[in-house]
Amino acid sequence: MNLDMLMYLIPSLIMFACGVFGFITRRNLIAILISLELMLNAVDLNFVIFNRFLFPGELEGMFFTLFSIGIAAAETALAIAIIINIFRAVKNVDVKEITKLKF
Repeated sequence: MNLDMLMYLIPSLIMFACGVFGFITRRNLIAILISLELMLNAVDLNFVIFNRFLFPGELEGMFFTLFSIGIAAAETALAIAIIINIFRAVKNVDVKEITKLKF
């Protein structure tokens, strides 16, 4: 692994670590969703980095990234719809309050 590749992988690692930390420590559903999106963006960045350095003439990493961005957009729309329905039922988006939805 050369130094150029490492210079791109370190910010991706920091992004992913911040996303994992936010996902584990946050109680607000919107903050958890933002942390999840941060992790997905770090993975997309890794797709592009590894494609650029391992297969410089190919575009598979770029296509995987575009596909992943589309999946992330659909996942975000669905998650926001679920969060809105939870807010209507509980009047709060705190993870601890979701247990009130149980019968």
